[in-house]
Order: sequence, then C-alpha cells, then structure tokens
Amino acid sequence: MATGIKDKVAILGMGCSKYGERWDVDEPGLMVEAFEECLADAGIEKKDIQAAWFGSAMDQVNVGWSALPLAMSLHLPYIPVTRVENFCCTGTEAFRGAAYGVASGAYDICLALGAEKLKDTGYGGLPSSGSSGGPGWINTPNMSAPGMFAQLASAYAAKYKIPPQTLKEAIAHVSWKSHQNGVKNPKAHLRKAVSMEQIMASPMIAAPLGLFDCCGVSDGAACAIVTTPEIAKKLGKKDFITVKAVQLAVSSGEEMMFNEWDGEHFVTTAKAAKAAYAEAGITDPENEISMFECHDCFSITELVTYEDLQLSKPGMAWKDALDGKFDATGKIPCQIDGGLKCFGHPIGSSGLRMIYEMYLQLLGRAGDRQLKNPKYGLTHNLGGMPSMNVAAVSIVGKYNA
Repeated sequence: MATGIKDKVAILGMGCSKYGERWDVDEPGLMVEAFEECLADAGIEKKDIQAAWFGSAMDQVNVGWSALPLAMSLHLPYIPVTRVENFCCTGTEAFRGAAYGVASGAYDICLALGAEKLKDTGYGGLPSSGSSGGPGWINTPNMSAPGMFAQLASAYAAKYKIPPQTLKEAIAHVSWKSHQNGVKNPKAHLRKAVSMEQIMASPMIAAPLGLFDCCGVSDGAACAIVTTPEIAKKLGKKDFITVKAVQLAVSSGEEMMFNEWDGEHFVTTAKAAKAAYAEAGITDPENEISMFECHDCFSITELVTYEDLQLSKPGMAWKDALDGKFDATGKIPCQIDGGLKCFGHPIGSSGLRMIYEMYLQLLGRAGDRQLKNPKYGLTHNLGGMPSMNVAAVSIVGKYNA
C-alpha cells in the first residue's frame, strides 16, 4: 500500500532571484540568478544533477512549450529535463516532479526550477481580445480575475452573515499584515509598509477588493535541488530539511453543478490539505503547523484558505485575521516573507519561492523576519477560477532520523 514520500526526500539547497520589474535581466538571467544560489547552497557540482523539472506557465517564445529554456540557460549536461505547467501550481508541480524522481529511486539528485518573465509580455491579469483560456473567454469576454474572486468574497459574507464593513476590514488586515512582512525581505518586489487607512481608502478594483487586496505582476525565479536523506548525510549535511508531503487536487468541474458547493471556499484546497496532512502524519494542523504561505492572489483568497487548510474554524477566518492569528507575531504566521502581495506572481516560480521561505525559516536563515523554532512549514497554491481550479499543498520540516 502506498505510504507517500514523507522523509524520503531531502532538500540539498535552494535559491531565489530578486523579484520585481526586472528590466535589467532576461528570463535566462533570472534562472541563473536563482540556480547559482541554489547550487552553492547544495554544495555540489552541476554535473551531479541527474534530472530536472522546469515550471513555466506562459513563456513559449522561440522554443515552444519545451524544456529547452532551462537546459540551455543553465547549460545542463544532456540530462532529462521535463517542462510542466499547471496554472498557478506550476512551481510546486516542478518541485513534485523532482521529489518523486528521487523518492522513486530513479535518480539520486534532481533539480526543480520555476521562472516567469511576465513584465516582458505586457500581462496585466485582465482579459483582452485574443486572450488565451479556451472558449470560455468567448462566452464571458469581460470576466476578470478580480471580478471572479470578488464573487468569492460575496459568497463567503452571505454564508456566514458577515457585515460588509467587517469583511472589508478583515480583508484589509490580510493585506496590511503581508506588506508589514515584506518590508523585511530584500528579495521582495514591494517593500513599503502601508497603513490600514491607506488600504481601506485605496481605489476599488472589484468590490470589496481594493487596490491593495490584489497582487501585482512581476518577474522572478526560484529553484530547489533535492536528494535522499542518506545522500544528504554522505555529502556532510547535518541539519537538513525533508519533504513531509506534496499533494495536488484538480477539479473535475463538479463545483460548477452547485449541488453542494456554495462558492465560498475552494474544494480542491480542502482536498489537497486533507491528503497532505495524512501523508505528513499531522492530525492537529492548527497546533502543529508553525507557519505557512498560501495563495494570496487576492486577500479574500487567503482569508477563505485559512479554513480550507483547517487553520481556522468554518466561518471564523475573518475573526482570526482581525485578531492577528496569522500576523508575524501571531499563533501561525502567514506570508512571513510578504507573500504574493509583495513578490507579485511570476506564475511558474511562486510555488518554489514559497518553499524557499519555509526552507530558510526552518534552517534559521531568515534574518530580520526569522521566527522562533518553527517545526513544520506549509505552502499552498491555487490556480484557475473559483469554480474550476487546481490546488497544491506541500509540507516541509526538519529531518527526524
């Protein structure tokens, strides 16, 4: 019977580029920036890497939808390289491929790298003529990401009878907390603290979501090199991080039938979280998870995700947010690095960037934003629209021999 990959995969090293409007470098440059840090951290040579997975959601210029950009940018030595794409879970999908490659025994050392150069594409997150996305864009030409997720906020407020002003304040606190954290992260795109007053008074994008409730568009790359715990020890690693779980849930479209789902949360996130906790052997997430990064494309997305991850009771996420439960000084800090709010969302890289922060925190390398003695770090990605989406949940922690 399958038991998962808990403690079968060790993270040898990780790297992350500076995120932002990176007009100073092309996409290969971003990959190299992240990879050089990762390789030095791992303490190995490039020739030791036996296989690689490349996560990229949008860039198909010159070489199509192939893995060539990673192989060529890093001058990899004729090893198998696989390109993956799975909406906003793309970076985690690359990590999952590398982790499974090691856990299966097929390879000793694997690389996962995600990168995206969104600023060069002119991508703004809103639909336009010729937008990709299939025939749905023909039927709903004015559909936008803020508009869809604003409906999530309306459904959540309706189900739990939350007054509009109260929900707006809770959403604003989610944004405020992340911007406070991002100030301390030199790799973040946005590093200016904003006040609750500024957030509440910001221009409305799609009610109740204001400007600061939406993540921006940026460029970035992040990567990981993974192996087995046994090889990590032979390479001289003593305190290292292992993968406790990597789970993915993809919607069948069942939610769109509206037979049980009422639009106020994400079925895929709840399913992926349940499977991840089972794989990791976690029975009390609220008291066992030390910190987490969740998909805060919009602040309401983060808010409802607290409940899907079982870190808030149903209908209580708004209160937990206002009470500071997920602040840097709270019980379960969320987006301690600033999250998508401060990094933006270069789609192919975000999942790996989230794991990078958990990795730094667990090793005590997070500098001014370091948390005290974290045990487990969780990351969550969510892609697609609220009614049809894909969700990924990963859990990492210190190795227990």
